[in-house]
Amino acid sequence: MGETTTITTSDGSFSAYVARPAKAKAPAVVVIQEIFGVNAVMREITDGLAAQGYLAICPDLFWRIEPGVDITDKSEAEWKKAFELFNAFDADKGAEDIAATIDAIRADPGCAGKVGSVGFCLGGKMAFLTAARTDCDASVSYYGVGIEGLTGEAEKIQRPLMLHIAEEDQFVPKPAQEIIVQALKNHPQVTIHTYAGRDHAFARPGGEHYDEADAKLAGGRTLTFFAEHLG
Repeated sequence: MGETTTITTSDGSFSAYVARPAKAKAPAVVVIQEIFGVNAVMREITDGLAAQGYLAICPDLFWRIEPGVDITDKSEAEWKKAFELFNAFDADKGAEDIAATIDAIRADPGCAGKVGSVGFCLGGKMAFLTAARTDCDASVSYYGVGIEGLTGEAEKIQRPLMLHIAEEDQFVPKPAQEIIVQALKNHPQVTIHTYAGRDHAFARPGGEHYDEADAKLAGGRTLTFFAEHLG
């Protein structure tokens, strides 16, 4: 279903996975990876958005460290590698790469004009930065890690942002959640949904903390949000 494209920046080129919808022109969505690279889960999410009528693209944000990372959450060795990549990742450069991806997909003949973003885990943090630092039309963050340290950027958010927060997120402790909610709850562009009893990555199919009901709830909210702001 998908294809691979190359995006060129002043620092070099990186690949992105693209899934096209049935219609010739559609709004686009940038899918922002977790810490496991552009893997089967990310490609499945990208394909799923294309099935919903979006031109979806998932860029390889780890290309500066190691291009083509494609690992799972199923082994200790892969988790170790994922955390090494997470620690080596430069979020500022990543935000620039997402901006380049937005520009590239907006220029695609199949793009109807508007571009959204959705990110998970590390990508959830990057979706927040995408809302603050790019001209993305609407952004969705799933259990973003490290947003509590970035709330000073909230004043730059000019377009709609939705946050899905897992209340028992092992990587975003309660005090961090409190900082995020307090900083953003009255922001005119920000919508926050919290999920009681849920741990990190509750929306990752096959993941340790996957919860089908809340994954569907969050997914439905995301699609409604995109339909409203990108349609």
